[in-house]
Amino acid sequence: MFLNGTIAEESWFDDDVTPQLFRDELNAGSGDITVWINSPGGDCIAAAQIYNMLMEYKGNVIVKIDGIAASAASVIAMAGTKVCVSPVSMLMIHNPSAGIYGNTAVMQKAIEMLDEVKESIVNAYEIKTGMSRAKISHLMDAETWMDANSAVEMGFADEILQRSVTDEIEIPQVNMVYSQVAVTNSLMSKIAKKCRIEPKAEETKTKADSLMDRLNLMKNWR
Repeated sequence: MFLNGTIAEESWFDDDVTPQLFRDELNAGSGDITVWINSPGGDCIAAAQIYNMLMEYKGNVIVKIDGIAASAASVIAMAGTKVCVSPVSMLMIHNPSAGIYGNTAVMQKAIEMLDEVKESIVNAYEIKTGMSRAKISHLMDAETWMDANSAVEMGFADEILQRSVTDEIEIPQVNMVYSQVAVTNSLMSKIAKKCRIEPKAEETKTKADSLMDRLNLMKNWR
């Protein structure tokens, strides 16, 4: 399964991921599944629905982040039995937001609502990482971006995706080291060649009498 694009309750241009579309695809088969994620996020309620579908799924759910799992998409990723991240992928978590219009009472109600939404999102991160709620909250406040190594180190992912290699293929162990040395030596040779100044034939050796003549000439100009 591929979760690509913005997460929304409804799809207006057929390029959004909705809970209904995801449910239909999820229920189309059985057994273990792999969910590839490349999404900037979107509606947190829609993401919560998809998260719950994956948590309730009977088989194993392998999540592979091959691009970005940001905002609401990072919540969905937490539902994986195992979460794998590409070496070049990113994961981002932050506080929920909403566009609100109204008086102070409406604004205060919105603040309370967003606080509750945040607590529900923290639940998903806490279950996956085992991290304290306070630390997760601080990470969300700071809008934290994680590369593959950071995501694994902090518990948001389990492992980094590796290219599968068959036994017939010999894996070079030291080629990169030798390549770096070769490049460095080549560069130094080029720099030395450019900086080298070839002496003129007549200037290869300075005679003593010639030097005395020059000194006497300098004295005459005093």
